[in-house]
Amino acid sequence: MRSLTESDIRTSFVNCSKGEARRLPTPRDLDQLPWEEMDFLGWRDPGAPDRSYLVAERRGGPVGVTLRFPPSQRGFLHRSMCSLCLTTHPGGGVSLMTARKAGAAGREGNSVGLYMCTDLACSLYVRGRKVPERGGRFEESLTTEEQIARTTGNLSAFLDKLYA
Repeated sequence: MRSLTESDIRTSFVNCSKGEARRLPTPRDLDQLPWEEMDFLGWRDPGAPDRSYLVAERRGGPVGVTLRFPPSQRGFLHRSMCSLCLTTHPGGGVSLMTARKAGAAGREGNSVGLYMCTDLACSLYVRGRKVPERGGRFEESLTTEEQIARTTGNLSAFLDKLYA
């Protein structure tokens, strides 16, 4: 992923108003992120435990999405798998993230959802740069590049649903 500025991020959001995009918190360490190892930028809202944000490259430009998820954590005996990167996590490590659709459908309250790593670090899990706490990744016959392509394909399919 190419590096993004705060302005790039704020103007990329497709499922919230311009005012909401101006007010949402952005990561403070943009210049220190491993952009070359990221397929998308994802972060949680430190002031709102039920909100996260995601920005991905799409058709030559960044597309930002506001996400909501239930703040309650599941028990540690339960394991869930991220639908993007296929990493398993115990407890609340995977959450159903919902995004309001873009345009009129979103203003009418329509949304789409996907089970994702709660910390939105899918890119780092796929590359082995981050290891899930008490979770894991299945051993696969796919190369890392093929797993990255699958993850970005899954993300692209999710983003497509925002416009459907």
